[in-house]
Amino acid sequence: MQPQDAIDIGRQALTTALLIGSPVLLAGMCVGLLIGLLQALTQIQEQTVVFVPKIVAMVVVLSLALPWLITMMVQYSTNLITAIPGNL
Repeated sequence: MQPQDAIDIGRQALTTALLIGSPVLLAGMCVGLLIGLLQALTQIQEQTVVFVPKIVAMVVVLSLALPWLITMMVQYSTNLITAIPGNL
């Protein structure tokens, strides 16, 4: 295995992890931004108000994106395992 092969595997792993985590993180960030804006407009500064809507939004996005996420993980794992004989 060449050093470039290890770098490519690491880069591909980081890219896949970023793609898998981004839908849930973006949903949490958008809901948090909207709730923060609503709190600023209404001057309600309760910390627990943000928690429940963010969790609900993240669970909804995760349940909707789960088939795509599983496909991405299986595709990455398949590519990684099939490349093992060529890297030895």
